[in-house]
Amino acid sequence: MSIVDTESATHPLDDAAAKVVELGNRLAEAEPPIDLWDVADGLLAGAIHYWLYTRQPCEDPMCEDCAPLSSAELRVQELLRQVEQMAEESDYYHSPNDLTVGRA
Repeated sequence: MSIVDTESATHPLDDAAAKVVELGNRLAEAEPPIDLWDVADGLLAGAIHYWLYTRQPCEDPMCEDCAPLSSAELRVQELLRQVEQMAEESDYYHSPNDLTVGRA
């Protein structure tokens, strides 16, 4: 049984995300008891490193395609924007145990 279920993916983004979840599940199941937060933090660190690596601007300082990500600060702003968007779209964004959940 997986910690998080994954569905078959067809888009490269969905496929990559599913594979990361599958890797997290394999790591979590391989050495119980393992701290799931440590696994998740490691996966996130690797994803951030890879994302930043792929967003390096080219050697042309006047390149219009690279302009939106032409500094470390601009890359981090874009990374944070995407993280917030993906988090809000996640099935796990809200939890029944959140402090902000109404209780009757």
